[in-house]
Amino acid sequence: MAEAEQQSGSSPEDEAPQVASDATFMIPKKEISMVPDMGKWKRSQAYADYIGFILTLNEAVKGKKLSCEYQVSESVEKLLDLLGTLDRWIDETPPVDQPSRFGNKAFRTWFAKLDQEAEALVSLVLPADKQAAAPEIAVYLKESVGNPTRIDYGTGHEAAFAAFLCCLCKVGALLVEDQLAIVFTVFKRYLSVMRKLQKTYRMEPAGSQGVWGLDDFQFLPFIWGSSQFLDHPTLEPRHFVDERVVNEHHQDYMFLECIKFINEMKTGPFGEHSNQLWNISAVPSWSKVNQGLIRMYKAECLEKFPVIQHFKFGSLLSIHPVNP
Repeated sequence: MAEAEQQSGSSPEDEAPQVASDATFMIPKKEISMVPDMGKWKRSQAYADYIGFILTLNEAVKGKKLSCEYQVSESVEKLLDLLGTLDRWIDETPPVDQPSRFGNKAFRTWFAKLDQEAEALVSLVLPADKQAAAPEIAVYLKESVGNPTRIDYGTGHEAAFAAFLCCLCKVGALLVEDQLAIVFTVFKRYLSVMRKLQKTYRMEPAGSQGVWGLDDFQFLPFIWGSSQFLDHPTLEPRHFVDERVVNEHHQDYMFLECIKFINEMKTGPFGEHSNQLWNISAVPSWSKVNQGLIRMYKAECLEKFPVIQHFKFGSLLSIHPVNP
């Protein structure tokens, strides 16, 4: 746990210093085109800001239930409106009849709408003096919902949404007081919209390792969800494979919500369809689970070229090396 605590004891503003209102924003672009470029990413300000943001939120939700009391600011309400709009568009864009079972082409129609409206949606969330950031931040929103060509979704898209939230912190649209709401309200709503997209358009898992991956689509809710369980008096990692425990407690714990979704989507013994999670249920403590998941996230997502080659860098999440 030491590694996580050491890097996560500060606020998003410490990890991601706010930018001046006269800052020059830019459209983010890909910078990692070959495997040797991965070193640039690991040394970049973007990597430091991104991992710092994830770990800050990991610390913020430690030992807290989804049902605990926390502030829901106007900015958080606006983000919920934005996600509500994306949800409504799914209802307005039903799947089309097509021969192949997976990858329904109606997703491309849905995505085209987001592509067109993203900047306007983002500008509604931004403070008046940071409107110029909308084109830059909108790129991360568009990257966060899946790929319209392949009609797939994976942890790289999820990372784009975390990057989107990190950028909103950097421009001051989200504040330190919003930390719990970022995970428990905004990210939770994002997850529900993504699950609806995945089910409605039968999206393929992007770069899935199949049975050897943690989950077909998500990773972050397992990290933050395991942090929620730290120091829990009765629930241990071995309990999450018990369907009764999942049904009883999923409304309080993000981790169990993820397990519930897996149980609904997959058939057969849990140990066969979700082998990595089955192995995690044997870990003795939630702190070890949390620490292990952070290490696994870095190794399996942030240090994998097939994931990071799609990441985009701008002025807010910069490819430039961290200042020594």
